Amino acid sequence: MVLSRFWLVIFISSILFVVISLFSGHSYTIDSVLNGKKDDPILISEKYINQIPVFIKDSINKSEEKTFIINRDTLNADTTYVYKNKTVKIFSGVQKSDGLLPTCKSTLLDLILPLMAYLAFFCGLMELLIISGASEKLAKALSPVFVKVFPSIPKNHPSISYMTLNFAANFLGLDSAATPFGLKAMESLQEINPDKDKASDAQIMFMCLHASGLTLIATSIIGYRAAANASNPADVMLPCIITSFIGSIAAFLIVGIRQKINFKSASLVITLMVLIAAIVGLLLYVNHLDLIGKNYFTANLSALILVGIIAFTLIFAFIKEKQFTAANTTVYEAFVAGANNGVKTGVTIFPYVLGMLVAISLFRNSGLFEIISNWIAFGFSNLGVSKDITDALPVALLRPFSSAGSRGFLIDSMNTFGADSMTGRLSSIFQCSAESTFYVIAVYFGSVNIKNTRYALQTMLIVDLICVITAIFVASWFF
Repeated sequence: MVLSRFWLVIFISSILFVVISLFSGHSYTIDSVLNGKKDDPILISEKYINQIPVFIKDSINKSEEKTFIINRDTLNADTTYVYKNKTVKIFSGVQKSDGLLPTCKSTLLDLILPLMAYLAFFCGLMELLIISGASEKLAKALSPVFVKVFPSIPKNHPSISYMTLNFAANFLGLDSAATPFGLKAMESLQEINPDKDKASDAQIMFMCLHASGLTLIATSIIGYRAAANASNPADVMLPCIITSFIGSIAAFLIVGIRQKINFKSASLVITLMVLIAAIVGLLLYVNHLDLIGKNYFTANLSALILVGIIAFTLIFAFIKEKQFTAANTTVYEAFVAGANNGVKTGVTIFPYVLGMLVAISLFRNSGLFEIISNWIAFGFSNLGVSKDITDALPVALLRPFSSAGSRGFLIDSMNTFGADSMTGRLSSIFQCSAESTFYVIAVYFGSVNIKNTRYALQTMLIVDLICVITAIFVASWFF
């Protein structure tokens, strides 16, 4: 219900703002909102050639392309004059994201089809883990801890192994693997959900822990920083880990208090201590490496573990081939059957993802998001917050809505202020410290047709806010 109302508010307010901007003269055309593409120049006016300044007119006439560009610097938007069909079109600035119709197309071609491919492959592997009995063994090993965190889940339930693989993939920055494992976990949890239209306690806990984004190896962030010529691309790794870890603890505490979980459980305390010790130990190891060593380690660890998971699954399935025969199938046929289920899941979630991304596209291109973010930045600056911090806030504000959009702001901030600036580093921490909340809600709950997400959205947004505040303090401390 909350998600539905929020979606409607975004859509309706964006449409109203677009219409008001058009008829009040603040916008020249609304075509870009519908048909424009990211980074396209924005048409702001159109005049007859005798209505423009003489020096611009002369420059256009001298140009073979009948085009004149001014303000060509990195800090101000270019203004471009293009003479065509007896009029001069004036463009200024670029579009922040694809318009409504291109978003529909890119959602299918650039997001859902690749996601379906990932789902097909990893759901095929999951089918091998299920039939071979590997997932059952993993669930048995982890049940003592998981039944404390998820008391409504029966002991040794298959969802435990799926959630474990999802958390591990997130932990290592393996986004392509995390989503299929997570969707399989939601599907398994839905089987024991007494009210199929309403999110269960276990599903909410899983979603909030997943969305808190605990990441050990922020591979993509390191890559962006390296591309932006950062002196040490991996120097944000420790701040990212601290921020996302605090976010995960906050998510667990907020949901746990609401679900009345026993925090004094010995198994929970021991698990938390082991996790902290593992993180600290790995950080100490990475910290003693030189720059080339850090880059080599962070570039290969995640990929090596993913290859290891694939190899283990196939080898274990080969060893347990008799169990496939008993199930009247073969290893390859089981993989194909699992892959087919992955494709079906991708088709199921497409409408949910499309609806959310189209609303976000309209919200950004309407100009309403920019106004809200500018006012928030203005409010922070009046509170004495450093400009280095307020310049990074657009990344934090857009992150819950769109990973691609916030990534665009991240790259822009590093190009504008420098990858080694406080703004560039803080933007990097914002980007890697949480998930895209609305996208995650749409994908995971949509995959099992959950209509009432209860308090999941509010909790995830609170955790996002905690991550933003933590990131600011951690970045100020480190840099």
